Amino acid sequence: MSTTDADLIIIGAGPAGLTAAQYGARANLKVLAIEQLAPGGQALLIDVLENYPGNVGVGDAPPKTGFEFSRDLHQQAESFGAVFLTDSVLSLNCEGNLFTLTLGNGETRTAPAVILATGAQHRTLDVPGEAEFSGRGVSYCATCDGPFFRNKKIFVAGGGDAACDEAQYLSRLSSQVVLVHRRSRFRAQKALAERVLRNPNIEVRFNTRIKEIRGEVGNQSGGALSGGSLPVPQKVASVILERTGEDGKGIGGAYEEAADAVFIFAGTVPQTSLVPEAEKDENGYIITDQKMASSVPGLFVAGDVRAGPFRQVVVAAAEGAIAAHCAAEYLDRLNG
Repeated sequence: MSTTDADLIIIGAGPAGLTAAQYGARANLKVLAIEQLAPGGQALLIDVLENYPGNVGVGDAPPKTGFEFSRDLHQQAESFGAVFLTDSVLSLNCEGNLFTLTLGNGETRTAPAVILATGAQHRTLDVPGEAEFSGRGVSYCATCDGPFFRNKKIFVAGGGDAACDEAQYLSRLSSQVVLVHRRSRFRAQKALAERVLRNPNIEVRFNTRIKEIRGEVGNQSGGALSGGSLPVPQKVASVILERTGEDGKGIGGAYEEAADAVFIFAGTVPQTSLVPEAEKDENGYIITDQKMASSVPGLFVAGDVRAGPFRQVVVAAAEGAIAAHCAAEYLDRLNG
């Protein structure tokens, strides 16, 4: 592909980006979608996508998993002519009516319209031990790492949809799941919250937060220059818990409890570094109009990176479709 033959470039290939790629290609646009990981984004982590309209399975078969759903969206977009490129986007610049993207491999791509569908990354607890034991018992993906802790004692931190959904999944692997939330009630959808509260394999502790994550530490030779061995984190062994007040902050009374794993679902951080000039809300999400147009002409935004009241796969897909449709209208006006 030359650097000038894309009508529309989509950055990110989660549900929003994949749907935008399909609708853009169906509108007879030359579409390039760039994703640094696998198409699907966070949808890949969904165990069973039970609340997507029409995804009810066939016969006794369950609804599609997030992986299956993402795979089908990807194949569907390609069938309409969308082209996918696996790479990172290092920068996005606009001069006149042309966007220039610099990729991780040093190459560039240009297009007169861009859809930003970069989503959001997991927020950390920022407590001692979290970074040290990441990948050694601390995880942000239950479907990825849960099977490693079958029949083990698992702590889940969070109170939203993701925390409840992932706790449900983990409860099928272990009867010792403890869900801690620093508030007095869940932020999750009512149906998800009630399901968790009824689950005998999940113990819910409100007004509780994880203050520290502790674990076993081994030694590793530091070589001749260090003159000895270095301590190396091995695996999670316990958590320090603390009661919280109405503001969610700790009020003391900390205690230690054994743990084999800690799964953290404390919200997300929108990935907006490519567009610092775009207007954002107080939480850093990009503000758009009803056409998904940002404050930057020619830049449309869809999915979890966009300011909105409800973050679900069905919403991201709808926003992707709108963004592609309105980008096509924008290009028609541009070409006069």
